[in-house]
Amino acid sequence: MARWGKKLLLAAATLLLGVSGAVAEDAQVDTIKDVFQHLRTCWKPPPAAKARPIDITVVVSFNRSGNILGHPRISYESAEASDNDRLQYRIAVMEALQRCTPMPFTDAMAGAAAGRPFAIQFRSRKTSPPTQERRA
Repeated sequence: MARWGKKLLLAAATLLLGVSGAVAEDAQVDTIKDVFQHLRTCWKPPPAAKARPIDITVVVSFNRSGNILGHPRISYESAEASDNDRLQYRIAVMEALQRCTPMPFTDAMAGAAAGRPFAIQFRSRKTSPPTQERRA
């Protein structure tokens, strides 16, 4: 990742961590599936006028209280994305996490999820392009 890219990600993470989050729904998160459904309710991709649709994946962990543990890390962005697309989508991901935290874990889920990394995919394209990956 380019030096400026790390600075942009750090700025987006600081934005996320510096402002208190609001819970998206009152529903309790009791399963891993619920974690992803809850985050989906908070996702708002950038408008098409600001960025072309891309796929992006963030790795994030939560503490028992449902707050973000450490710093979220972008682990994937569509290869064809421009610098502007990447920036706009990184900001949108951090805003989605901000809207969804603290995660309203049940007591059982809080113990199970605490410290575990979740790789969350945010897809904005109808279909992903074919990959070059080949499986044996």
